[in-house]
Amino acid sequence: MPDCNWSHLLDVPAFPSERYAKLADRLAALMKTRNDVLLIQAEAVLALEAVATSLARTGLKALNIVTSPYGAWFGDWLKRGGSDVINLAAEPGRPIAIEAVRQQLDDHPDISVLSLVHAESATGILNPLEDIVRLARERGVLTVVDAVASIGGHALNVDADGIDIVVIGPQKSLAGPAGVSAISVSDRAWALLQHERAPRNSMLSLLDQREQWLETGKGALPGTPAPLEFFALDAALERLEAEGIDAVQARHRLAAKATRDALRALGAELWVNDTLASALVTAVKLPADIDRSNFLQAARLDGSDIGAAVGRGSDRLVRLNHTGQRASKEAVRANIKAFAHALQFQGHSRPVEKAFEALDAVYSL
Repeated sequence: MPDCNWSHLLDVPAFPSERYAKLADRLAALMKTRNDVLLIQAEAVLALEAVATSLARTGLKALNIVTSPYGAWFGDWLKRGGSDVINLAAEPGRPIAIEAVRQQLDDHPDISVLSLVHAESATGILNPLEDIVRLARERGVLTVVDAVASIGGHALNVDADGIDIVVIGPQKSLAGPAGVSAISVSDRAWALLQHERAPRNSMLSLLDQREQWLETGKGALPGTPAPLEFFALDAALERLEAEGIDAVQARHRLAAKATRDALRALGAELWVNDTLASALVTAVKLPADIDRSNFLQAARLDGSDIGAAVGRGSDRLVRLNHTGQRASKEAVRANIKAFAHALQFQGHSRPVEKAFEALDAVYSL
């Protein structure tokens, strides 16, 4: 990054208090919900921890689906608060099987909460959200969904699907700031959140947020908001609304298909088939004779975004990022060029021209 003078970011005016409610309404529209939406003045991991901490108490039994470190953290937060947690782990780096979820719900009819991540940027997989939520609804189980990465990249219809709590962050598919997040809360969820062990006078308290912001007319946020984050979120939403959420999702699907068709033309081994993959990143399994660290060092060309996958079973995986503003033909082409260069550097020469032809074919449709 060039050495710039960032002093113009100092002495920022306060974000207008009357615009916080409008931000929440615009985020609700993206999630397609009429539920309450809370604005959290922190990165989405804190919002997720706030949900778990506000729900957790002795006597609460939860089925927590683990397909990445984020899911494991959520289960730990629930346990910390005294909840009885069943961590249902998928095969390393893979989506959860719907049959495994059904079996746990059948075996444990006293489960009252089910939590999962929608799309995993860690390994590029997509969990079967609608099917899982449908199973939970049939049994009266409250659902908590981490849609931090997926919002904007995948369809999310909170009210139609009947999801009770959703956590989103604008820094992934929405291409916004990382320092603010949001939580959608249904009436049924509010009823479960009201208990004697619920945290109060805490950044982790959803009840505090409800009383101090929702019930006071949704004016100025409690505490000391960081105006830069909210101005940035406002700008990101303006850009997204100008493009249209359907077009943004279509752009992510196109980038994913172009990336995967080009990788296949290079003879790369994709980690999961397209029906199990998210539109956010594409994970590739490296050949056994390639050192991942050396490969990534060679792949770090200007304009490319290729990194290591994260979590159990991912030690041989690399991720090509096509999330947010990187869901474009130019960014996809840069990633493919860098990937082919890194293969060549490791002694695996592949015809990059065929990969570019496959990429161009997708974008010419």
